[in-house]
Amino acid sequence: MSAIPAGGTIAGIPTRFDFRAELPDLSEARRVHLLNVAGSGVSRAARLLAARGVAVSGSDPADLPVLAELRAAGIDAQVGWDPARVADADAVVVSSATKEEVPELQEARRRGLPVLHQAQAITLATQGRRRVVVAGANGKTSTSALVTAALRAGGRDCGYAIGAALADTGLNAEPGTAPEFVIEGDESDGSFVGYRPEVAVLTNVRPDHLDLYGDYATVQRAYDEFLDTVPDGGTLVVCTDDPGARTAADRQRDRLRVLGYGFEDHSAEAGPGGPELLLSHPNHQGMEWECVLQDRISGVTLDLKLTVPGRHNLLNAAAAYAVAVHAAADPAPRPAEPVLEGLRAFGGASRRFQVRGEAGGVVVVDDYAHNADKVHAVVATGAALAHEQGRRVVVAFQPHLYSRTRDFAAGFAAGLDAADHVLLLPVFGAREEPIEGVGSALIGDLLTTGRQDLGSLDELPAAVAELARPGDLVLLVGAGSITTAAGPVLEALGQAR
Repeated sequence: MSAIPAGGTIAGIPTRFDFRAELPDLSEARRVHLLNVAGSGVSRAARLLAARGVAVSGSDPADLPVLAELRAAGIDAQVGWDPARVADADAVVVSSATKEEVPELQEARRRGLPVLHQAQAITLATQGRRRVVVAGANGKTSTSALVTAALRAGGRDCGYAIGAALADTGLNAEPGTAPEFVIEGDESDGSFVGYRPEVAVLTNVRPDHLDLYGDYATVQRAYDEFLDTVPDGGTLVVCTDDPGARTAADRQRDRLRVLGYGFEDHSAEAGPGGPELLLSHPNHQGMEWECVLQDRISGVTLDLKLTVPGRHNLLNAAAAYAVAVHAAADPAPRPAEPVLEGLRAFGGASRRFQVRGEAGGVVVVDDYAHNADKVHAVVATGAALAHEQGRRVVVAFQPHLYSRTRDFAAGFAAGLDAADHVLLLPVFGAREEPIEGVGSALIGDLLTTGRQDLGSLDELPAAVAELARPGDLVLLVGAGSITTAAGPVLEALGQAR
């Protein structure tokens, strides 16, 4: 197998991988070895390659529970680095987080082995499938999961590769048996331009990942390049409530079938009207949310109901309806009622407003929200649930990335202010080194609600136990290590009562 070009570009910005490069044929591969195999993206690739009959092995520096799951699936997943593991591999798969100094990657480079990004491996594992790729700054995981649920409820056993485990399966990837395959795209590293989907879903276009793109105009160009990969005559399902997504869709209307969804009716505006799926009358009682869905394509008005909370999830479910009824499955349209029932029964995805437990009369919810819009949505949802019952919402927030904290501190503070009290943790740097003068205080100093600064994640359980009272809703919010605190927080709450 020949080497793959090591670098590419997106929107004129250099990227570590060339996601448009021609990929090798792995059908005759003796073994493919995956680095950081416990990671969300690489573990998806491992499951899908193994399902295609490829011999798969993997390494990860941490002994995480997912390694045992991969071993149960027949994947040789080991802890730690050993260059000897790539000796008889035909290709190596990495993630954007895999550093060049990892010994196994250095050995693969020395041997001249093809080094694939996990997104490229997923592309290879889904060759010949009808790809549905979900993109956007916010809502990708939930929308991808809802699209999967809608297609399956409609009789299509689609495959999926999503950034969180589905509640119904406990897995983040399955091959499925139908032609349709749902993929959560990733704009953070530019990898979403490599999938070439027949159906694209665009939830929104917002200024995020400015550490790569630099400014919003470049972000917009990156999404344009993603949509350009949809072949002529393909379908774009787009949230027309979002100005950035609507603008991107308008640039594609001369060559793609565009299906809009949203609460805002733009029919009276000059130019393209819409949306084709108009939502109205949102309402909720506890965790049950509903709205009216006017399907202007079929000429019917329907009730859209969910048991996962949030107005934003009603939008995500409308996208799933559009895909399952009008876009992905052949023939279309397909019957709406089974799809609506599947959406109503949808159990959610890991770390997407996931109830982790209750102790001492306090409910603890874990959510992956890590940019300003997501934090606003999850805190607003929590506040709506708590305040309607006269309860408080307490948010523990761990900012993710120094650059994001610097660029969007005001947006984070605005979203967090809907809480009754905020426990603010230090920034989780992830792939970034600290930036001088950048810390959680940039957010905290802008808050008007109650605030307590914590020095480390270890302080969180005791702080929650001291602050929370029976009836409170506690949200653990962030994309970093805060998810590991759910168990200790529940234990501390139980002991405090």
